[in-house]
Amino acid sequence: MRCRITKSFTFDSAHWLPKVPEGHKCRHMHGHTYTVVLGLEGEIDPELGWVQDFGDVSQAFAPLYEAMDHRCLNEIGGLENPTAELMAVWIFEKLQVPLPALADVEVQETPTSRAVYRP
Repeated sequence: MRCRITKSFTFDSAHWLPKVPEGHKCRHMHGHTYTVVLGLEGEIDPELGWVQDFGDVSQAFAPLYEAMDHRCLNEIGGLENPTAELMAVWIFEKLQVPLPALADVEVQETPTSRAVYRP
């Protein structure tokens, strides 16, 4: 049996978007309360009854959380232009080895704005 699980994380960060035109509001430093949702898919382990231990997912995400929470995202290598889309790709690339069942990463920067990366 295949199943999809998700694990969500919330953190606060500042950023600005250096590549948008002058005068664009996102060109100025501002902050968001981000929500990252990691989607994992796979077979349900017949003995354990799960696709992946949620604790393992949290442990894999912990270094990224520490790097991003209450930080300026532009100062993190690989996030010099920290759009939600590029953040989702960056997170996926960092987690695809420790979480081989990772299927997608969603980055939500406001209640109505989010990006989902599915390779």
